[in-house]
Amino acid sequence: MELFVAVAEELHFNRAAEKLHMAQPPLSQQIRKLEEECRTQLFVRDSRNVRLTSGGELLLRHARTILAQHAVLTSAMRQARDGELGRLRLGFVSSAAIAAVPPVVRQLRLQWPGIELELSEETTDAQINLLSSGALDVGIAREAHPPLGIESTLLRNEPLVVAVSTDHYLAGRKSICLQELKGESFIAFPRGRVSGLFDHISALVRAAGVNFDITQEAVQFPTILGLVAGHLGIAVVPESMRAFAIPGLVYLPLEDESAFSRLSLMYRTDMASSPLVAKARAVCWATLAVAEAP
Repeated sequence: MELFVAVAEELHFNRAAEKLHMAQPPLSQQIRKLEEECRTQLFVRDSRNVRLTSGGELLLRHARTILAQHAVLTSAMRQARDGELGRLRLGFVSSAAIAAVPPVVRQLRLQWPGIELELSEETTDAQINLLSSGALDVGIAREAHPPLGIESTLLRNEPLVVAVSTDHYLAGRKSICLQELKGESFIAFPRGRVSGLFDHISALVRAAGVNFDITQEAVQFPTILGLVAGHLGIAVVPESMRAFAIPGLVYLPLEDESAFSRLSLMYRTDMASSPLVAKARAVCWATLAVAEAP
């Protein structure tokens, strides 16, 4: 079709051949072959002029449409091959929704607007199951310990802080140590829902010689923090939870070097070479800036 359109627009075989960077005889042969396939004469030729027949004019209108559609399809296929088009299913833990997910989503949309994002808030354990079943492409997880077949890349070591009520005896301190939490009652996630973060915080507290006595459980960070403000106990939470400025609540930095939580990106090992997964990895890596463990 491209050869036919070139001749139809130039109405001169030699000029069309030059435009196409080919010799004139092969071009004439291709046009004659096209006329045979269409079973109609497309050009009227004489010693001086070349003009389209009515059949040629009809074919020209359709040929231009076909070439335009072909260009669009070729571009779309290239973008899909390079991961610039398609659907990226991104899971994330609720504690990443404030500081981690927004910049990642912004950069993905800015750099590759053709990628359709499907976001899903899931616990780390749920993300592992969804990744294993193929229902998720990548996941931003916390304290991830994935099984064989799931890769985990460290994104950030986020400090942990202690949330206490404003009238708590420690509330006026600029920072504290975990050891100073002896005798406190804790508010935490149910271990069955958030096992990785629960076990991590529990191990840190116990390593400091403090009993991890849980007085109340809740499944959402805002609920946990609200209960802390209501004097039901204290909570150890990621630093990004400071975004919840709840009346009657203060956050105290922890001085312990081990008091941090690992935020990681998970994906299936057999999908590591996927262009979409590769772009998600690159954006997460660049946006969230890996910090080495203390």
